[in-house]
Amino acid sequence: MEIANGVHLVDGTNANVYILLYDNLTIVDTGMPGQLNKILDYIKFLGKKPSDVSKIVLTHCHVDHMGNAYELKKITNAKLYVHEKDAPYVLGKEKLPSPKGFAGAAMKVASSFLKVKYVEPDVLLKEGDVIDDFVVIHNPGHTPGSISLYSKNRKLIIVGDELRYMDGKLQGPPEQFTPDMVSAVRSMEKLTKMEYDIMLCGHGIPLKPNASEKVKDFYKATIEGRN
Repeated sequence: MEIANGVHLVDGTNANVYILLYDNLTIVDTGMPGQLNKILDYIKFLGKKPSDVSKIVLTHCHVDHMGNAYELKKITNAKLYVHEKDAPYVLGKEKLPSPKGFAGAAMKVASSFLKVKYVEPDVLLKEGDVIDDFVVIHNPGHTPGSISLYSKNRKLIIVGDELRYMDGKLQGPPEQFTPDMVSAVRSMEKLTKMEYDIMLCGHGIPLKPNASEKVKDFYKATIEGRN
């Protein structure tokens, strides 16, 4: 569905996949492994071809966000953008710490069915880099190289798993999959320093209108709850 002018959400990919329309297409995150055809079908629905995709951007390196990056890059010949701190995990050179408890056990079972193909990034991102009209914001905590993408022109931010809007309420990153919650909360403060009407998250639905005011309120309540 089209969320805003030139900003589309691909349904049914587990983690949300966004397609941004410029002269060419930019895809943000690639969903869970096995969902490639849903992305390709949506590209066709837009009247475009896989070769029209010029950039693939990962908000972070978790399997539900990079699950189709290898295949999508191969089919489209697009450049893959990843924050430099997450690049070793996307390449498969390093492994993230396993979640503890039930979440960790469930992930081990799931990993036997979900075969992730590691892939080499083309562009290593840093804080302040610009992709199309989006500025890269480094949000470490959920993963070392988690990022958000902010467009002042569009009054829109894509936050990956730094924030989620689910069941009618804002939520932070899932603690069982976030090794450094202290850094994740500190990263959240960055998202209160700009104005945007729409917030797009990796899981859940778009938050609008006045999204930045709601994020400020949530951050304030989060800080008070941790003190």
